[in-house]
Amino acid sequence: MAGMRGRLTQGETSGDKRRLSNKPVDKKKTLLRLWRYLGRSRYLLMAAIVLSVTSSALALYGPKLSGTALDAIDLGMGKVDFSVVFRCAFWMVLCYCLSAILTYLLRIAMAHLSKEVSTHMRQDIFANMMRLPVGFYDKNQTGDIISVITYDVDTVNTTISADAVQILQSVVTVMVSFIMMLTIAPVLVLIFCVTVPVTFLFSKWYAGWTRKLFRERSRKLGALNGFVEEMLTAHSTTRAYGREDTVLREFDEKNDAAIKAYTTAEANGTMNGPVVNFISNISLSFVCLFGAVLFYQGKVTLGNLSSFIQYSRKFSGPVNELANIFADLQSALAAAERVFALIDAEPEAEDAPGAVAIEEVSGDVQFQQVDFSYLPDKPIIKKLNIHAAPGSLTAIVGHTGAGKTTIINLLMRFYDVDGGSVLLDGRDIREITRASLRKAYTMVLQDTWLFNGTVFENIAYGKPDATMEEVVKAAKAAHIHGYISRLPQGYDTVLTDNGASISKGQKQLLTIARAMLLDAHMLILDEATSNVDTRTEQRIQDAMRRLMKGKTCFVIAHRLSTIRSADNILVLDKGEVVEQGNHESLMAQKGHYYKLYNAQFDSAG
Repeated sequence: MAGMRGRLTQGETSGDKRRLSNKPVDKKKTLLRLWRYLGRSRYLLMAAIVLSVTSSALALYGPKLSGTALDAIDLGMGKVDFSVVFRCAFWMVLCYCLSAILTYLLRIAMAHLSKEVSTHMRQDIFANMMRLPVGFYDKNQTGDIISVITYDVDTVNTTISADAVQILQSVVTVMVSFIMMLTIAPVLVLIFCVTVPVTFLFSKWYAGWTRKLFRERSRKLGALNGFVEEMLTAHSTTRAYGREDTVLREFDEKNDAAIKAYTTAEANGTMNGPVVNFISNISLSFVCLFGAVLFYQGKVTLGNLSSFIQYSRKFSGPVNELANIFADLQSALAAAERVFALIDAEPEAEDAPGAVAIEEVSGDVQFQQVDFSYLPDKPIIKKLNIHAAPGSLTAIVGHTGAGKTTIINLLMRFYDVDGGSVLLDGRDIREITRASLRKAYTMVLQDTWLFNGTVFENIAYGKPDATMEEVVKAAKAAHIHGYISRLPQGYDTVLTDNGASISKGQKQLLTIARAMLLDAHMLILDEATSNVDTRTEQRIQDAMRRLMKGKTCFVIAHRLSTIRSADNILVLDKGEVVEQGNHESLMAQKGHYYKLYNAQFDSAG
């Protein structure tokens, strides 16, 4: 697909609305969407809530029991009611054991819940990616997209599996502790009416400040992944041009930027915990001070005061823990924003109302006064008129950037025209469903693509129900059957890593065999024979013409010697057809085509 993309630079596309964005997203909306993902596994979520409430309640009953046991001790008389102490101790052990078991089950439930959330997220991301237009992938680095699918989803997953457990238990602990403190000494609770709002306001302010740091961290890591992916793909080119040192310097720059963004986000994100801890310790100091006064006045017993202090620590502890996981929460929100940006990326426009699905196609193609530009102020195609008769071979030639590949983009509706129309059998292709239009074509691109699978599966990619006989026939027509037969397992040989173990020419022949297998009405070759020798190229073209007899063919080629037999040759220059005709007539004109043809052979000589 890379060969069909518009030739756009990063600077030219940065403002496009389909570009993967790192702009701020509403935090409440992000949290709501995360909650909806949790809601897809409602039974696990309900089980987690029940386990969290029950385990926290059992753990919180301990301080009440310890206070009762302490009141059974008469410090003045030196007497102890051991029956009360033993009874309280027994129930404390039982409650803490049950709480520990339920907490363990809670973590298992949350692990399964987070797994399902990440599964659903990746399914939604990939489903939307299949609906995105080609232009989206022109404007976004592959590595950055992969970073969202892997790193950002994992970041959200880690927060749900680990921190969500803590949040659930903390909320229950805070609520129950607050109620218990109210029943013991309401006056002392007034201390927290001051310290808790201070903590809340500080954390809210800090959240707004640090979330942008985590957003920048995700962006820098995405840029680093994009660079690494690009350099690994072009490794041989880097070595051939001796650019290793330059690439290393660029990597160091991007790596340093990612490390700086990561360190800044983590360092600043963890500062919230110590500040909240300090406020909590101050509140505990006031509880001890005023609690002693109340005890001296006889308004609370020693057991109640002990229980209150324990509940106050239970109350303050979750607040501190929430502050300590604050950085993770901000990181998860920043990652979730990028995930949702990819899920919400604008898909390819729906087919027009009333669009028809075509089945029988004769292959009459016309461009009528077509205008097109990838960017509004930079026209690529201007008032283009083309007519390809059914069963004809139309070759498209011209200098780089003349608009050759753009024509194919428009034929396949990877992009829609800005003005004029493209007709297929007299019908505007915008009135035809994209699926049926693209099924009417078979494409062979300059950039070969093979997936992990057997040779048979790669050739039969577009026709999963193909028989071995049909696959072999296509392979023979593409002059690749002999090579396949010499492989260790023949057609059952597994290709990996985009067919890295075979030559580019053989990969090209396999993709041509894949195209020959399809019973399409029209054929597009985008410099498809650029990786094979001239003799094989001629044989393939002869076989292709026999196979595609009676069907419309479009060929983009730089090697002009291969298109001499074309019915019509279009010579493009700056998005316009400056000449057209067959080889002999164009050579006789001694114009653009004549110069291109002779320049090619002069260069070869």
